[in-house]
Formats: sequence, structure tokens, C-alpha cells
Amino acid sequence: MSYIVVDVEADGPIPHKYSMVCFGAVIVEPRLSKTFYGQVRPIATDWIPEALAVSGFTRQDHENFDDPKIVMEQFETWLRENSVGTPIFISDNLAFDWQWINYYFHYFLGKNPFGFSGRRIGDLYCGMKMDARLNREWKKLYRQTSHDHHPVNDAKGNAEALLAMKEMGLKISLD
Repeated sequence: MSYIVVDVEADGPIPHKYSMVCFGAVIVEPRLSKTFYGQVRPIATDWIPEALAVSGFTRQDHENFDDPKIVMEQFETWLRENSVGTPIFISDNLAFDWQWINYYFHYFLGKNPFGFSGRRIGDLYCGMKMDARLNREWKKLYRQTSHDHHPVNDAKGNAEALLAMKEMGLKISLD
């Protein structure tokens, strides 16, 4: 099985009413060289300017992005070609990132290659340290790539944290 760190930028808090803007993914392996980046045009008319601004794009930029169905097909192909077995979705903010990827996969392809679950990095770290209060500590200690809201960079930084956690003793298979 392969762990895939995913990060999403969106123009609002929930799918269907708002739209995903772009997302990035990286396979967790020592070089972090297998990445995917997708930009998808809006599927909804509502959007929150402050939310979109986080991504660094304008509404006009967003409207000129690729067809979401095609991007999700490309992402599914990338997952199939670059991961071993059923890929495992892992994220900094699982509740946010998962909802977008899951919705877009089901809406456009009728299935989600990740299945029905994922992992949250902060929870793994808290479990390793046996202290649920350390929810954000891992972000400061282990990311090397700057968190700049480019989803591939953010996914890489999170994958770097996972690799550091593996060095600390986290039992994670990197096939």
C-alpha cells in the first residue's frame, strides 16, 4: 500500500455549494519525487473571495482551469500508475481535504480510488507521543518545505513530517 499525502485549496468551506480550486498529492517515499497537481474550474456559482485568495488565484483564473472530470480521471490514472495496492489518503486537515477529493471522485467518476477512509497526520503524531494535546506540534518540528498554500508544496511538507515521524519510530510502510 502507498501513502499519498493530499492538500486541497478551495473557494469555500464545503463541496457542491463551493468549488475546489486546485490540489496536490505526493507519494510518501524518501525522495518525494512522485507528485500530482490539478487545477479545476468551478462547479458552483457561489464563492468566497477570502477563501479563493488563499490559493493566490482570481475568479477569472479559476474559471479558466481544466474540466474537473478530466483532472479527476488524470489523478485516478496517476494513483494507479504510481501507488502499490489501494492508496491510503493522508492529510494535515483530513476533514477538509478528504471531503473535496471524495466528493469530486464520486461526482465525476462514480468512485473513489482511496476507498472510504484516510489518516490525519496530527492524530498519528499525538498517538506516537501518547498526548492528544500535541495536535499542532508536528508542523513546527518536521516540515522542511515551506507551507505556502501551493498544494504540492504543502503536501510535500506534510510528507516530510511523516518521514521524520518514521525515523522517530512510526511504523509506516513505504512501498
